[in-house]
Amino acid sequence: MQFEYQHLIPEEFHPSSKVWLYQSSRLFFISEALQIEDMLNTFIENWNSHGTPVKGYGNLLFGQFIVLIADETATGVSGCSTDSSVRLIKQIEHTFKVDMFNRQNLAFVVKEKIQTIPLSQLTYALENGFITTDTIYFNNLVSDKEAFFTKWMIPVKDSWLAAKILKQAVITSQSTD
Repeated sequence: MQFEYQHLIPEEFHPSSKVWLYQSSRLFFISEALQIEDMLNTFIENWNSHGTPVKGYGNLLFGQFIVLIADETATGVSGCSTDSSVRLIKQIEHTFKVDMFNRQNLAFVVKEKIQTIPLSQLTYALENGFITTDTIYFNNLVSDKEAFFTKWMIPVKDSWLAAKILKQAVITSQSTD
């Protein structure tokens, strides 16, 4: 599977453009992806902030991640316009019976495929070699276009998970002493 995505994002969007990433609990079927594409296009065409059109972009990446981007150098995104994007994601959740807001589900590239595991099973996955500190992790906490390009897909050792893993390793070594 190819994991290139930067070429899909409009170049004219400023690096500080606001990014929201939503990870589905499962891969979407092609028929669902086509429907989601239509939903995203309709949303972006009608996305407004206090009556002014938002310079926005939306896409389904790798069949499992929805990205919404707003270039706030053109129009600031208000709370109401952010709420409207959340309503869209909730509609997608309801329509396709998926979970898009569970931040406890972590996504990794394992054997050239996207695999998700619950945060509670991270230690088990590491101990059993399912993932390593070099495994690519989808850091859905990025908040702007620049970080989306440089810090979305990163090795586990470069993510916030590294501190959690180190802490767990210390706890484990202390319990075996």
